[in-house]
Amino acid sequence: MRNSARAGLSGRRQKVLLASWLAALILLAAAAAFWLFQWPSQLQAAKQDTADIAAVLIFIGTYAVIAIGKLPGSRMDRAGAALLGASLMLATGLLSLDDAYRAIDVDTIALLLGMMIIVANIRLSGFFHVVNNWVVTRASHPVALLTAVILVSGFFSAFLVNDAICLALTPLVVDAVTRLRRNPVPYLLAVAMASNIGSTATITGNPQNIMIGSFSQIPYAEFSAALSPIAAVGLSLTLLLIVLLFPGEFWTKERSHAQPLARHVHPALLIKSVGITVAMVAACFAGQPPAKAALISGALLLLTRRVKSEKVYNRIDWTLLLMFMGLFIVVAGFEKAVLTPEVVHAVGGLHLDRLPALSLVTAVLSNLVSNVPAVLVLKPFVASLADPERAWLTVAMSSTLAGNLTIVGSVANLIVVQIARTHGVSIGFWDYAKVGAPLTLLTISFGVVWLQFVGAG
Repeated sequence: MRNSARAGLSGRRQKVLLASWLAALILLAAAAAFWLFQWPSQLQAAKQDTADIAAVLIFIGTYAVIAIGKLPGSRMDRAGAALLGASLMLATGLLSLDDAYRAIDVDTIALLLGMMIIVANIRLSGFFHVVNNWVVTRASHPVALLTAVILVSGFFSAFLVNDAICLALTPLVVDAVTRLRRNPVPYLLAVAMASNIGSTATITGNPQNIMIGSFSQIPYAEFSAALSPIAAVGLSLTLLLIVLLFPGEFWTKERSHAQPLARHVHPALLIKSVGITVAMVAACFAGQPPAKAALISGALLLLTRRVKSEKVYNRIDWTLLLMFMGLFIVVAGFEKAVLTPEVVHAVGGLHLDRLPALSLVTAVLSNLVSNVPAVLVLKPFVASLADPERAWLTVAMSSTLAGNLTIVGSVANLIVVQIARTHGVSIGFWDYAKVGAPLTLLTISFGVVWLQFVGAG
């Protein structure tokens, strides 16, 4: 009892210390703002130094909260931290309001919003219930069931935002494997890992790819042609590793059978949602801007008499959109104040023009601060490389596949783990890492070799 009380006290002390550190950063930034507005104009050089310091403090404070998940000792989450950081960039004069508006990548926000509307309609139509019933009634052997889970999760994550696919599939997979009396853990690992890997394949697969597509202007079809083979190999490796590492579940001749459950399906909405989604993907491959295709598709799906718009809006991740806009502004302020041509040249000493080095830096950053912030940090450095297109494809590949390293490596992983917990299924750190760590190493290694010698250019 005493030990647990001491541990709780120690944990609280650590949170208080961390909160104090972050609060000190914010106060220092505020002090820098006061300095900037009050100091005489003849000390312009000193003001510039202070502006640089303020930019660094705001940037570090914002990214620290994003890495932790929330501000210790408060209820501020990642989106709130990004908004606060953006506000401090304005308050210190590091960016003007017009600068902040220009920093927000509207294509990224528009594409994310459109995709969220599309996925919300697909979920409301009952489409995933239909897919779940079809799989459960036909996959009689555990390996066949695992293969189906990987293919479904990977395929749909390639064209729709993977976080949303995990939200839709996880409760259905838990229900399916429970009815079949199987161990749910390996199948849930398959949902998370396959969704991460499958989302590598296209621009619309995940938020960081959406950003990279906008920054790089790589055509949708070209992006997919370069990274789809990596995703296909990754899905195969996922199947192989899970089967090898869970022999008690898959090395068996036992067969399972389940009856289909009653389906909650809106046939008209299902046909409309699937048809518009297919048309959107076809438009992207035909060369239409993904943001334009997604927004038009989402708007058409809102034109209905069957589903209230509020039901769709309630399934849109507004906090993610807010976090993106805040981060765009924070990174723009940091880039303007700190990332001078001399600094960018100095970072060139890391040899980011070499794909293994760029891939390693991306993977490490993605696990430290999450993949979206990592991509934003790398943006000014990638843009200055000799072959930015190949570099952007490498960043897309590594930032996504790095999400499989640990249980906290991506939002998709956390979604699966949290939903599983509400259904009484616990996925431990080691349960995940024993598959995720070797899978990450193998997939990123293959991706680097592919992009170096075959896939890009």
